[in-house]
Amino acid sequence: MAHTPGTAIIPGGESSDGGRRSRGDRPERQDRLDRYDRVHPFDRTGRDRGRGGSRNVLDAISKRIIEQLQQDGRRSYAAIGKAVGLSEAAVRQRVQRLTDAGVMQIVAVTDPMMLGFHRQTMIGIKCEGDLERVADHLAGMDEIDYVVITSGSFDLLVEVVCEDDDQLLEILSRVRMAPTVTSTETFVYLKLRKQTYSWGTR
Repeated sequence: MAHTPGTAIIPGGESSDGGRRSRGDRPERQDRLDRYDRVHPFDRTGRDRGRGGSRNVLDAISKRIIEQLQQDGRRSYAAIGKAVGLSEAAVRQRVQRLTDAGVMQIVAVTDPMMLGFHRQTMIGIKCEGDLERVADHLAGMDEIDYVVITSGSFDLLVEVVCEDDDQLLEILSRVRMAPTVTSTETFVYLKLRKQTYSWGTR
């Protein structure tokens, strides 16, 4: 338990110097953590200025909060706060900032088959010109849930979730009509063997 220097807090709220700590008082260290957390949700001592431009580097507490939610997306803010050393309110504020910044999403991961989407595919796309322009165009299609620019045999990979082959054919037609797309190859998912989002943080 946190305490001021030279004063050891013992069970029952009594300190080693004979004084009593008011039940309403918050430990000084917790106050410092919460004040710092309101100002420093990210570690601003480092910036990643790679091809994607600058971005905030997460601090250790943010990473621990993310790991807690990766293990159980329904874990309460109070339980997370106990694990990382912050108050429930401070965790709630951190999570909100992390979601607002696009660092993470908290969603229900579903089985598409159980929801009536019986066809899932990955489409490899070759195209010419501005890849980001094509990627942005495809990302605007509701049926496409994943778009990535790649190296290798394909310029882009997109994932499609749809109801049946007729809908897949219609989507493929629209993909092939996208600006500068020259060819596509469709990989139909036959069976899902593993899908996880709990890869932790670094």
